[in-house]
Order: sequence, then C-alpha cells, then structure tokens
Amino acid sequence: MTPDERHQLARALAAIDLPHPLLDPRVRRRRRFGLLFMVACCIGLAAWIAILLMTLPGHFTASHWQAVWVGLDITELAGFAAIAWAAWHQRQVVIFFMVMTGTLLLCDAWFDLALDYGSSGFIESVITAVVIELPIAFMLFAAARRLVRVTVMSLMELEGVPGPVPPLWKVPLFADGLEEALPVRLRPWCEEAKANVTAARGPSS
Repeated sequence: MTPDERHQLARALAAIDLPHPLLDPRVRRRRRFGLLFMVACCIGLAAWIAILLMTLPGHFTASHWQAVWVGLDITELAGFAAIAWAAWHQRQVVIFFMVMTGTLLLCDAWFDLALDYGSSGFIESVITAVVIELPIAFMLFAAARRLVRVTVMSLMELEGVPGPVPPLWKVPLFADGLEEALPVRLRPWCEEAKANVTAARGPSS
C-alpha cells in the first residue's frame, strides 16, 4: 500500500469508534432546539415585517439623522481598519472582518437607494452603490470565500484527503461541529454525553 492509502485506511479505522455527536438523545434535543429556535426567529421576523408594512408611515421625519449616517460610516471605517490589521498580521479573523464590512456596505447601499428614491439625490446614490459600495462588498465576500476554501484545502492536505475542494455548502463543520458554538461551560456536558455514547456502544471488533 502507498503511504496515502495507509493514511486513508488509518483514518477509516479510527472513525469506526468515533461516536457521532447526535447519537445521544440529549445532544439530539439540543440540536433540535437550536433548529427550532432558528425557525421561530424566521417566523417572528416575517410577522414583524408584515406588521411594519401595515403600520409604518410612508413619510417620517427622523431625529439624529446626522448621527445615524456618521455612525454607519465610522463602523465601516472600523471594519476596513480591522481588515487591514488582520491582513497585515495574517490572521484568520480577517475572514470575519471581510464578511462584516461587506454586509455593512450592502446596508449602506440599500439605505442610500431606498431613502433617496424619488429625490434629486437618487442618481448619485445609484452611482455610488454601483461604482463603489456593491463592487467593494462583493470583492470582500469573494476574498473571504477564497480564504475559507484555502483553509479547507490545507486541512484536506493535512488529512490526506484527495480531490479538489468541494463547494462550501457541502463542507461539514470541523472538530465537534455545532458543539464548537456552545459556551465553554457547556462543552464538558457534551463531552460527558459522547463518553456515554461510546460506553453504550462498546468497543468495535
């Protein structure tokens, strides 16, 4: 057997005794609760959108108008500064800052277009969105995607997994999956649940 084939065989044998984190009923309930919570958020937000459509006035004079827009631009400035710092130091957190700043730029373009529609400044908002905000936002999203794929490719090479990097929507979560999103104080409970699953299954032959 080639070294790559031996490595793949060792990984396959090691995976036999690896309990799936969703086999334990308590972990399964926690995952189900998380999914139900997300569904509830979607339903609640959809209902809130319907309420806003029926109740919000077509015209409204806002207070603190200057603070709102200056605050948004300051947040975008902080995002670009964070990207520059993380990129200079070659840190993985640059991916998070890219996604965050790109999202802020999309929000900026949306509010510019929506609030200036029908006014004399609408053309200027369209030009700003098409020439500056949207291209930079999508450039940041594309860069973040490439960096994630490079990370996945590096892990695949370390694990000896052959083939190209699959689409990100097909790449599973690493390590313990969704459990990594839990607060630290809850992780020992998950480890205990996994140990119980392993003890219940017994050693493989």
